[in-house]
Amino acid sequence: MTREALCAGASVEADRSDAKQVFNCQECGACCATYRVSFYWAEAASLGLPDTLVEQMGPFYACMADTNRAAPRCAALEGQVGETVRCRVYGQRPAPCRELQPGDDKCLRARVRNGLSAIA
Repeated sequence: MTREALCAGASVEADRSDAKQVFNCQECGACCATYRVSFYWAEAASLGLPDTLVEQMGPFYACMADTNRAAPRCAALEGQVGETVRCRVYGQRPAPCRELQPGDDKCLRARVRNGLSAIA
């Protein structure tokens, strides 16, 4: 199942050790409140991201607004992490957001950092 399906309300099951874990991005959002989302600056324009959601980091790189902080939280994230969330620009999200997959190591680390269990 793709992440697109997850954010449309579905969930994915992942086999990790002895337990089956279910990950639903619309009930989590931990990755959006953990990592800086940086990318080549031209990607923002090609995706049609609003200027208000992009911060320039230098001549070649940009990041999603509010993710370049000690306590990042993407400006496109709506809702309460660990309860109900959604991305305002999901269809336009940059490559780092597309690469992170539900249940992968970065997902699990983000969940722990936000006080959520590794099992959704």
